[in-house]
Amino acid sequence: MSHTLFDTAPDFSQPIAVLKHCHDRIRKQLETLRKLLAHLPRHGADAEAQQAARAVLKYFNNAAHLHHQDEEHNLLPMLQATARGADAALLAELTPAILAGHEQMDRDWSIIKSQLEQIANGSGTALSADDVARFCEAYADHMVVEEGQIAPMAKRLFSPDQMAQLGSAMQLRRGILPALPTSQVPEQHAAPVNHTVADGVVLADLRLDYGRASLTEDDVLDDPIAQFGKWFEEALHAKVNEPNAMSVATVDADGKPSSRIVLIKQYDHRGFTWYTNYESQKGRQLRANPHAALLFFWSELERQVRIEGKVVQTTAEESDTYFYSRPVKSQIAAIASRQSAPIANREQMEANYDAVAAVSGEHPLRPAHWGGYRLDPERIEFWQGRRSRFHDRIVYVKQADGSWVKERLQP
Repeated sequence: MSHTLFDTAPDFSQPIAVLKHCHDRIRKQLETLRKLLAHLPRHGADAEAQQAARAVLKYFNNAAHLHHQDEEHNLLPMLQATARGADAALLAELTPAILAGHEQMDRDWSIIKSQLEQIANGSGTALSADDVARFCEAYADHMVVEEGQIAPMAKRLFSPDQMAQLGSAMQLRRGILPALPTSQVPEQHAAPVNHTVADGVVLADLRLDYGRASLTEDDVLDDPIAQFGKWFEEALHAKVNEPNAMSVATVDADGKPSSRIVLIKQYDHRGFTWYTNYESQKGRQLRANPHAALLFFWSELERQVRIEGKVVQTTAEESDTYFYSRPVKSQIAAIASRQSAPIANREQMEANYDAVAAVSGEHPLRPAHWGGYRLDPERIEFWQGRRSRFHDRIVYVKQADGSWVKERLQP
């Protein structure tokens, strides 16, 4: 019932083949598990049983988790960023079940693991046939979906650059020198900085090459707001971390710029809307100079959107609608805080909050100094990262009649 665990694997230049090879090794370990189940009643935890238990433990404690991470952190996100139309719909249908399957198999493994550990050290012979059957069936069904649907889609959609990036990420996860320079693999960003090197040199070496997607003039829609909506939906679908976070850059009366991150609350053909304190630094700067720039950066998709235009306040009715949709505690915080103004300490902030809460009750009134801003876009640029800093940039510029003209910019 024994077999070698070190059969020859495909090269990481063929990452989908490597994933299939992982499935083949899983099947071998599942077969070992079934044979062990039959072996124990006749022979107990003898040397052969202990060896088999250790082999299964070794694989599912280590390699199987790496395989799941390959899919969760690289393969599926890359497909989500690339798939369109029927492919995207199928992926949206399959992905939740695949991720749920990983979680279920991890739970099932934790049960079998404790049984195998006792067999491996000769202290026990119990191995539940029901637990083994459930574990094996779950993996078998899971692999059928991935080999029948996910792998063919990846082979069909991924460019050579994407295949290289996927393979390099998988190598790095296993402690193998990637086929790409390590600076071109996103996972390398988690590596600690070598502080023995001069800071300037280290920073200069922090260069990530991109290659998950491309952007051509034919890819983008004629309407930049619709195109933004398309990318925003893809960011949501790809579970980008806070896709609604955007940088707002403003300039004061002396021409000095400043920027900060806020959360977009609405976008439509009128523009891009967020809410804040009108007496804050950005509020004062927008009174002096109503022109501003927004920036969305979705690193998981290697995309950014730059938006420039003139800012106006939303109507009182719009500000009311959003203010009263917020949790009461957030409403009280908006009233209590003189945003951007100095204060002695946190304790004073808390005291101000408590004072407002004491008089506001459950229905605070929106203060006149708090409301919305809407940037009416005049220029919108869509940026898609590409290899060797040869990025794709498509910009839309609004014309006097309200129409948009788009063109490609050099990186």
